[in-house]
Amino acid sequence: MDKKIFIFLPDGVGLRNFAFTKFKDIGENKGYNITYWNNTPFSIEKELDFQEIRIDNQTIHPLTTIFTRARKRTELNFFDKKFNETVYNTYNFPQSYRGLKNAFKSTVVNVLVFFGSNERGIKFIRKQVKKLERKTSKYAYCKKQLTEHKPDFVFCTNQRPTQAIAPIVAAQDLGIPTATFVFSWDNLPKATTLVETDYYFVWSEHMKKELLQYCPYVKSEDVFVTGTPQFESHFDRNLLQTKEAFFAEYELDLNKRYICFSGDDIVTSPLDQYYLEDLAVAVLELNKEGYNLGIIYRKCPVDFTNRYDSILEKYKDVIVSIDPLWRPVGTLWNEIMPTKEDFALQSNICEHTEFVANIASSMVFDFVAHNKSCLFFDYEQPQLTKGIRDIGQNYKYIHFRSMPGKNAVLWAFDKKTLTANVKDIIDKNQSSVKEGKEWFEIIVGKKPTEASEKIWNVVDEILN
Repeated sequence: MDKKIFIFLPDGVGLRNFAFTKFKDIGENKGYNITYWNNTPFSIEKELDFQEIRIDNQTIHPLTTIFTRARKRTELNFFDKKFNETVYNTYNFPQSYRGLKNAFKSTVVNVLVFFGSNERGIKFIRKQVKKLERKTSKYAYCKKQLTEHKPDFVFCTNQRPTQAIAPIVAAQDLGIPTATFVFSWDNLPKATTLVETDYYFVWSEHMKKELLQYCPYVKSEDVFVTGTPQFESHFDRNLLQTKEAFFAEYELDLNKRYICFSGDDIVTSPLDQYYLEDLAVAVLELNKEGYNLGIIYRKCPVDFTNRYDSILEKYKDVIVSIDPLWRPVGTLWNEIMPTKEDFALQSNICEHTEFVANIASSMVFDFVAHNKSCLFFDYEQPQLTKGIRDIGQNYKYIHFRSMPGKNAVLWAFDKKTLTANVKDIIDKNQSSVKEGKEWFEIIVGKKPTEASEKIWNVVDEILN
């Protein structure tokens, strides 16, 4: 009888890697019976015709949010002390004290953080979260589903959401082996590992080392380096259109060379629109010198602001906006779902533009997969005032220390020299591709096209 695997989607971020790739086909070819255990508003059965079991109970314990927020803060405090740093706490967001409810929660968090920023305190909070979630109706609901369907393995596609805790604890209490995938390259130093499973799947040896460093309760033999399906589409030549077809579809000028500006969310880059304007001004200056350049603006899929609108209108002669093909199935950031079609769109933008410019974005890896450079902006805008976050903070984060050298990207350190920066890249006097590929290998691993296959090979190993 085929072994039954539950692919657990606690939120929408796992769809990209595990529903819209060849991941399911590979597993089925190995003889697995695959069911999506679906906690998202997206209907896998209706949209993709995949077998699914829906988790309709979304109840978490009222105190879980307090304890998980405290867990993140105590861990970041502890990391600062343990590793003699001050950077870890910059991953924190300010707490809200608006209204009695928020004030109460934030005060309790502060008390837990004050007393719990040590190994013993963190261990207590971790145990408390599981204890609280075992008391919820969601835990009982998920336990019943698991008892009824009897999966041989539960694979969680994202280690971050509080919504994942009760289902995973229920599986473990029933003796079902569980694993989680660490879904992003910056997650581990940020103390976002809320889901504790029997096994962990990570992108690279670098990420394995981080997991063992930040989660000392995890054993080395339970961590598997598999790569990530996230970048597999960039190596699939079948997704690429000809330049002529792509330009025709999006009404681009075949005589122009385009630069991609990939937008950031408002937290990472609150003044992002002004960097887009700076790039547009640089392009206009170069066009006066006889260049024929344009900009493709690809917005951040979870940015719902209108902050770029006036810039897009003002520079409509040089900027073309091509939105990601994501769609909302709810109102939260993690309910904005990617689509299969966006894989192809993103690959074609990477393939048919000269380079990408942004603030601290992982799009550096998407572009280097197409042998293209990335330009990071690293200067302040005059609009920066008290209370607005300086983008320079991004580059101080731990995950940027994984760069093999400063030339893994190109840098714009001054608005006044941006035109010269762009000109150098267009004229091929500057490139970050060589060191960028080294960085890609450190973060993503050496065989980016084999990740889905490797994950299933590890599942074989665990179950057999």
